[in-house]
Amino acid sequence: FLCNASSLQLEFAASVLISDGSVVYAEALWDHVTMDDQELGFKAGDVIEVVDATNKEWWWGRIMDSEGWFPASFVRGYVKQCRKRTDMFTEEQLCTIFGNIEEIYRFQRKFLKGLEKNFNKEQPHLSEIGCCFLEHQTDFQIYSEYCNNHPNACIQLSKLVKVNKYVFFFEACRLLQKMIDISLDGFLLTPVQKICKYPLQLAELLKYTNPQHRDYTDVEAALNAMKNVARLINERKRRLENIDKIAQWQSSIEDWEGEDVLSRSSDLIFSGELSKLSHPHAKSQQRMFFLFDHQMVYCKKDLLRRDMLYYKGRMDMDCMQVIDVEDGKEKDFNISVKNALKLQALAGDETHLLCSKKPEQKQRWLRAFADERIQVQHDCETGFSLTEVQKKQAMLNARKTHPAGKPKAVTRPYYDFLMRQKHPSLPTALPQQQVFMLAEPKRKTSTFWHNIGRLTPFKK
Repeated sequence: FLCNASSLQLEFAASVLISDGSVVYAEALWDHVTMDDQELGFKAGDVIEVVDATNKEWWWGRIMDSEGWFPASFVRGYVKQCRKRTDMFTEEQLCTIFGNIEEIYRFQRKFLKGLEKNFNKEQPHLSEIGCCFLEHQTDFQIYSEYCNNHPNACIQLSKLVKVNKYVFFFEACRLLQKMIDISLDGFLLTPVQKICKYPLQLAELLKYTNPQHRDYTDVEAALNAMKNVARLINERKRRLENIDKIAQWQSSIEDWEGEDVLSRSSDLIFSGELSKLSHPHAKSQQRMFFLFDHQMVYCKKDLLRRDMLYYKGRMDMDCMQVIDVEDGKEKDFNISVKNALKLQALAGDETHLLCSKKPEQKQRWLRAFADERIQVQHDCETGFSLTEVQKKQAMLNARKTHPAGKPKAVTRPYYDFLMRQKHPSLPTALPQQQVFMLAEPKRKTSTFWHNIGRLTPFKK
């Protein structure tokens, strides 16, 4: 941590950290030519390990194998918590607290250079900065990871500051940075606030930009681009919040077979009850279908407990085509059908005939299948995917909720969920105010069926 703090602030901060066992370093501002053998000589830019900072004018320091006194005014301080101090910070804790803030810092330095290059200091009204946002619009997506991690950072930080040595450490860092009197969690909120403000600032700039100005078109495009970034961040936040609910859903299904849903999917697109016929046995079966991105899982209801489901199979939607079937005789199955659609493998003989009770239900399913393909394409274009750590943690949390050997009771009637279900549509625009939802704390865990009902923002 670099600073230009006063010598009194440096002395206090360094002394507190050294007494607590932390490693404190100082960077030399000027060359120091030694006057006697007890002084430590160095050149500007050298990094000195501070051993004793109790004297405000002369500190005792070490460079390699050399030790000695040096003028405190010759250095500027920065604090580096030794990573070997596992009693204070683990690597996992540091990753949780700071996320990818270093990546954001590197990007912002590059972005700032672009802004400075396109800003006309002599005649500010002739500046053209819209192109800077357009050039880096995909780079802004790195804020998504930080915003999604921020609630976890706050939780981790709140645990640490209950211990005095962490309070002293963070306060010393603040003093060395000569920062305003705000706690660390306040500073960690800054990147979240920054990405929220860009659309507002660009909207204000566009408002006062003459439509004939050379930069007007680029500023307008930049505003739309940053709105899309905000929408993407919110969508990813929603998706990551849903993976725990999907894992809980899977853990409630009896006789589950094969890989976890989260191994390929992260969003529930639609669900409902359909009659299923498949080759080679053309016997109609009532099944519950759950359409996720990349796959569809179908289950059987318990005869007595209608809220209990048994796993029966799944379909790979990446390898299927959806066919709208007209009412009447269906040639492949040689039967009369009504309100039917067909899932047919792109390669091979796998074919499934699905029938709904009402024509409007069939149309909702057709739109849902189209939305699933749009979702998959959108994820591919934006690079969205779950990490193995996220998948494993979600399944681990779900297993804790439903321990092995205990009945998986559902506390809410299943039909409540079906009656509430509406056709989903992918968001095309998002009010800017919703971006501020990123910093909200997690909500309390709800019941199973209530969670399933909230997996997708269904709209009329």
